Amino acid sequence: MTEVRMERMSWVEYRRRIDAAEPVVFLPCGSLEQHGPHLPLGVDALLSTAVACEAARRTGGIVAPALSYGYKSQPRCGGGQHFPGTTSLDGDHLSQLARDVIREFARHGVRKLALIDGHYENQWFLIEGIDLALRDLGHDCGLRVLRTEYWDFCTEDVLREVSPDGFPGFALEHAAVIETSLMLHFHPELVRPDLIPDDDAANFPPYDLYPPETERVPASGVLSSARGATAAKGEHLAEVVCSGLADAVRVAFDPP
Repeated sequence: MTEVRMERMSWVEYRRRIDAAEPVVFLPCGSLEQHGPHLPLGVDALLSTAVACEAARRTGGIVAPALSYGYKSQPRCGGGQHFPGTTSLDGDHLSQLARDVIREFARHGVRKLALIDGHYENQWFLIEGIDLALRDLGHDCGLRVLRTEYWDFCTEDVLREVSPDGFPGFALEHAAVIETSLMLHFHPELVRPDLIPDDDAANFPPYDLYPPETERVPASGVLSSARGATAAKGEHLAEVVCSGLADAVRVAFDPP
């Protein structure tokens, strides 16, 4: 099987692939953030990388090493900054990191770049990094950039299947059924099903208050139940998400 991981290639092979085929380069983006007692801190980068690798295999792409630190965890979608292990960047630093990496890929000759985000809080800072990099490079640089969250490819049908009692929304899907099922599929050795908590879903008001009200966050850090997670659901989710992403990059970069 053709290698898709950039860090496992020599520079000679990488250059040959870029020059010969103009492949899509996938850049996974994640965070180092608590995901309850049953999942590891690196879930967001692990899952965005796994999805990117499968999409790259289907499209002849290359997967760069993930941006593994993300924007600050927020109580209503990540539990918050008060959990040990959660290690975050200021928004400007994340934007500048994305900006630098994008400019470097353009220097390599990359013309198709896909940022695959796995951390809810990253969105606007990645967009800023993309905007700044393209401003630096100029509109005639030839680089096109796609940005998406991998869960955006979950269809309504699959959400009903994995959450038959009602989907709580992606913000509360932190360390819950989707992430836990995908981890059981891609990285089962890193999941501790015996430690999945029985906490009720978090109940937040429709606003943010500062300093954050950390007492509203379940002590486990899990924002809605992961009890329904299974490896079979993870396999189904992975197929839907990875095929959707592969189709999206084909349409975006090589329209009919």
